[in-house]
Amino acid sequence: MPDHIQAATQTAMFTLDRNAFGRLVLTDADGNIHEGVVPVRAFPISAPQGGIGLMSTDGHEVVWIPRLEDLPQAERSLIEEELASREFMPEIRHIVSVSTYATPSVWTVQTDRGQTSLVLRGEEAIRRLTGSTLLVSDSHGIHYLIRDLMALDKHSRKILDRFL
Repeated sequence: MPDHIQAATQTAMFTLDRNAFGRLVLTDADGNIHEGVVPVRAFPISAPQGGIGLMSTDGHEVVWIPRLEDLPQAERSLIEEELASREFMPEIRHIVSVSTYATPSVWTVQTDRGQTSLVLRGEEAIRRLTGSTLLVSDSHGIHYLIRDLMALDKHSRKILDRFL
C-alpha cells in the first residue's frame, strides 16, 4: 500500500470530540481515550495544512495527521477551531510608520487582523525564516509574520531595509 494511502487510513482510525470542559477528547482505533489532546503543526508557516500531531497532555504524539484535508469534516473542524484559538500570528501587510529608526521603536502596522502598534526592541527581533519570509517579535512576545517581503509596498520595504 502506498505511504500516503496508509497514512490517510491511519488518521481516519480515530474520533475526536469535545468534553464538557471544551477540551478535545480523542478515541483511538483500540478504544483508548485520550483527554485534552492538543494539535501542533509541524511546519506552521511553510506547510500549515500538513503535518499535524495530536499531542497528549504529557507531550507524547497520539496521532500523526499528514494532511488535514484528508480528515472527515467533523474532526477537521475541531482541529482547525483548536488551532485558531491557540495560534495568534498576525500577518503584516503594510508598515504605516515607525517612531524612530533607532531601537527600541514603535511601529504602526496594518495586519490581516487590523491596524496595531508594536514595540521593536532591536534589529535581532526581525528574523529571516526563508529568502522572503520574515518573523517580527514585539516586546510582548507576539510574533508577526511577513510572508513575502517582495509583496509589501515600496514604503514598507524601505522601512524594513533600515532595520535588516
